[in-house]
Amino acid sequence: MTAIIVQVAMDEEAQPFLKAARQVSDPVTVGRAVHRGIMFGEATVVLVVSGIGMVNAADAAAGAIHRYGPEGVILVSAGSAGGLGADARVGDVVVGTSVVNVDADARAFGYALGQVPGMPATYEADPQLAAALADGESVRRAPMGSGEKFVTADLAHALRADFDGLWSVDMETAAVAQVAHNHGARFAACRAISDLCAPDSEEFETHIDDAAERSARVVIDALARLAA
Repeated sequence: MTAIIVQVAMDEEAQPFLKAARQVSDPVTVGRAVHRGIMFGEATVVLVVSGIGMVNAADAAAGAIHRYGPEGVILVSAGSAGGLGADARVGDVVVGTSVVNVDADARAFGYALGQVPGMPATYEADPQLAAALADGESVRRAPMGSGEKFVTADLAHALRADFDGLWSVDMETAAVAQVAHNHGARFAACRAISDLCAPDSEEFETHIDDAAERSARVVIDALARLAA
């Protein structure tokens, strides 16, 4: 049986899923992550709140795979992201075609920028899952990046120069993608733009709830279609 795991970093990103669910189980803590079983429509999902950052995200994803898999696991990274694309706007929803770790730099050993030694240069999303998530005119399909830094204006300029075509950046998705790759799980990502990498966190704090709602709605609708 397929286990669908939707992973977010923060409680704010979990709230829209919990509000939309017709049934929610009691929370279970696995390491630092909090797991809840939720149902909406015919879809049954494990909602995992990982905590912020690449290590928390990887730990939570690995814990979820070991608890519910490893056979047939689907991992979906959801929540908010900063917009890097020239035409990105706050509120836009992006479904990742691929994900790169923007902090990885082993070019001295012949690896591509963003490539962890021994791993792929980028992590490709599962085509069927990405297509289901992007089944709407308001959703953009584009490359995503992740790293340990909250991206503000100066770092955004550097990322645009180093990673051509990167449309969004967050602090978890590449870690979830790498864990999925290591365990043979299917992976996809759906993030909504909460900020345009402004000099401080004010824009993010203003729009995080709306971004979380937009990302959750796209994920919920896609999983309902897949379960039909």
